[in-house]
Amino acid sequence: MRLEGKNAIVTGSSVGIGAAIAKRYAAEGAQVAINYKSNDDGANAIIKEITDAGGKAKAFKGDVSTVPGIEKLIGEVIEDFGRVDIIVNNAGVFRTVPVMETTEEIWDEQLDLNLKGYFFMVKTLLPHFRENGGGKVVNISSIAGTGAFPNCPGYCASKGGVVNMTRALAAELGKEKINVNSIAPGNVATPLNAHLRGPGNEEYMELMKTFTPTGIDFIDPDDMTGTAVFLATEDSRMIHGETIIVDAGWSVW
Repeated sequence: MRLEGKNAIVTGSSVGIGAAIAKRYAAEGAQVAINYKSNDDGANAIIKEITDAGGKAKAFKGDVSTVPGIEKLIGEVIEDFGRVDIIVNNAGVFRTVPVMETTEEIWDEQLDLNLKGYFFMVKTLLPHFRENGGGKVVNISSIAGTGAFPNCPGYCASKGGVVNMTRALAAELGKEKINVNSIAPGNVATPLNAHLRGPGNEEYMELMKTFTPTGIDFIDPDDMTGTAVFLATEDSRMIHGETIIVDAGWSVW
């Protein structure tokens, strides 16, 4: 098991990509803090799945779009686990809204959670990582951050910010054995984009298949977990500030 003895926080891990990464980390031997904002049933289901398989996980409810929420979360996890070795900044919100319908509230909601929250999670953990002699940061960006799409300017701005913030943090923290990298998922089937899939969206889904050389429209969240494990292990110790695109080949075209 590649993460034996490690402690990890995965934000927004009651569903979707975060849940998949949390389960994979636990299967690899890590003790995982399942962070979520309001989905009690989802968090409890993930914990049951992990513990039934012999893994270790505990739920930590909290809003990671605010600095007080982040500080509370990290304090509780360190008190319970003793230390944190890995942080996966995954919690996010995605609004498909064109420019003229993007309100300040919609903009702030996405930037606060998708970008500001990631930065202050790292900042708050930094003294702890320094005390421990290093740490691993895995930020979840998007192909909307390495490219761009219409009707979601706030989301694209937030995820593009994650890509360059990852570089900036790596440039400053790499010398302290703190690896900061990110994953840019493609079209992954999660609750964030459920409104774009299913009955009534058949034409759209067929179109999505033409956007990848693999003919895949929506990727399974589990397909993100191999990269997330790699970036949390010593195998990636010489990788700093990179964004690894996992998109079924979308960006090839």
